[in-house]
Amino acid sequence: MDFEVGAILNGKVSGITKFGAFVSVAPGKSGLVHISEIAGTYVSDVRNHLTEGQDVMVKVIGVDKTGRMNLSIKAATQESTGTPRQRPVVKSQESAPEPSFEDKLKRFMQDSDNKISGIKSYSDKKGARRRGR
Repeated sequence: MDFEVGAILNGKVSGITKFGAFVSVAPGKSGLVHISEIAGTYVSDVRNHLTEGQDVMVKVIGVDKTGRMNLSIKAATQESTGTPRQRPVVKSQESAPEPSFEDKLKRFMQDSDNKISGIKSYSDKKGARRRGR
């Protein structure tokens, strides 16, 4: 039985690793849910979100040439609730306007010149000691 990309399936967590979880979706057929596809938030430990034997709803997000499936719990959950998949917007606490490209470039050049001059002065001092001055 082949599964198409985009199909939403019910499965059971059959194994948990550091990098994700294996989900069995049919007898003899399983796929990997990568740690980044488990939840809409940061997942540091898969075991905090899933347990072996747990029933989950997954979406097929990829199938490689050998038939291995890449699955997503996050995409299946968002599709069933109808919420669009988007990254959280991080707003700075300051209300200062965004500096222009020219300002950023000027700041970068100043920082770069300061670092280079520091490295040169350090190497000049180091070289003077080696020459016996």
